[in-house]
Amino acid sequence: DNIPQAYIRKQTIKNAERFITPELKEYETKVLTADERAQDLEYDLFLQIREQVSAYTARLQKTSESIAALDVLSTLANLAAENRYVMPEITDDLELKILDGRHPVLDRRLGVESFVPNDIHLDGTRDTIMVITGPNMAGKSTYIRQIALLVLMAQTGSFIPAKEAVIGTVDRIFTRVGASDELSRGQSTFMVEMNETANILNNATERSLIILDEVGRGTSTFDGVSIAWAITEYIYQRIHARTLFATHYHELTELALLFPGIKNFNIAVREWGEEIVFLRKIVEGGTDKSYGIHVARLAGVPKEIIQRARIILNNLEAATLDVNGKPKFAPLKTIKQPTQLKLFVSRQDKVIEEIKKLDISGMSPLDALNKLDELKKKLEGD
Repeated sequence: DNIPQAYIRKQTIKNAERFITPELKEYETKVLTADERAQDLEYDLFLQIREQVSAYTARLQKTSESIAALDVLSTLANLAAENRYVMPEITDDLELKILDGRHPVLDRRLGVESFVPNDIHLDGTRDTIMVITGPNMAGKSTYIRQIALLVLMAQTGSFIPAKEAVIGTVDRIFTRVGASDELSRGQSTFMVEMNETANILNNATERSLIILDEVGRGTSTFDGVSIAWAITEYIYQRIHARTLFATHYHELTELALLFPGIKNFNIAVREWGEEIVFLRKIVEGGTDKSYGIHVARLAGVPKEIIQRARIILNNLEAATLDVNGKPKFAPLKTIKQPTQLKLFVSRQDKVIEEIKKLDISGMSPLDALNKLDELKKKLEGD
C-alpha cells in the first residue's frame, strides 16, 4: 500500500516484489539499443570519411606506390650492404655470366662461409645449353634454381649474391622442376610433367631462360631418355634459349659430342672407401655415376637391401645376360638349414660320384659319348 504510484510491478518472486520506474525503463531501452546505434553511427562516419577521401584517391594511390617502391628499394639496398652483394651488369646480348654465385635464401640460412659458390657462363651464341649430371643430394637442383633466382633478382633491379655478374636480358623464365600429380583432373605425374614441358617448348624464345630438372623420369628409362634427348635437341636447334638441364640420364652427355653448343657439367664428389663426400662444386665434364645406393644407405635403408642392390648393380653394369638376353641377377642367398644325414643314397648322388671319378683326360671322344649315354640311362632309371 505504501508503494509509490509511479512504480510499475515487473516481477513477483517468493519473498519479494520487483518494480521499475519509467525513468529506469528509459535507461534500459537505451542500454539495450546502444550496440545497434553504435554500429549505425560508425557506418555513417565511415561513409562520410570515404566520401571525403575519394576526392584525393589519385594522390593517395600515387603516394602509396611511392612508399611501396621506397620500401622495396631500401630493403634491397640494406640486404646488399649486409651480405656483400654486387651490382650485375644488364646487357642487350644473350650472355649469362655469374662468378661465385650464391643461392639468396640458403646463403642467408647457412651463412656466406658455409655455402659453396658456383659459376655459370653461357655466351648465348656458341654455348647455350648446360647438361648437368651428378649424384642425388649433390646439389644439381639447388644450382639451377639458384641461377634462375639470381637472374630474376637482377632484372628486378636488385644487387645479387655473387662476385661478378653479366646478364643478358631475359624475357621469361621457364621452369620444369619437382614432381606432382593432379588427381582431381585425372593427370599422372608424368602427364603434368609433359604438360609443363609442352608449355615451355611452345612459348620460349631465344631470350628465355629454361630450367629443366629431371625431365622424363616419370616414365620408363628408355622412353624417358628418348624424350629428354629429343627435347634437348629441339631447344638447341629451334629455340636457341639458354638452358640448364639437370638429369640422371647419363646418356644425354653424348649430346655434347654432336652439338658444339651443348656443354656437360657435373657436381663434384669424392669417394672415400665406401663413403662419398659431396663437394657441392660444379665442374666441367659429365659423370656416369649417380651414387643412388650410397644415398639410400645414408637414408637408413636396411643393410641387407643395400648389399643386394650392389650385387644387382654390378650385374647390370657388367651387362650380364642370360640366354634370353635378359639381365642375369645373382641368386638370393638363403639361410642355411641344419644338415641331416640321408637314409638312402639317391640315383643322382651315385651318378655325381661316378662323374667325379672319371679320368676325362684319358678318354677318347667316343668313350666320352658312350659314358655320357650310360650316365643318362642311369638317371632315367634304365
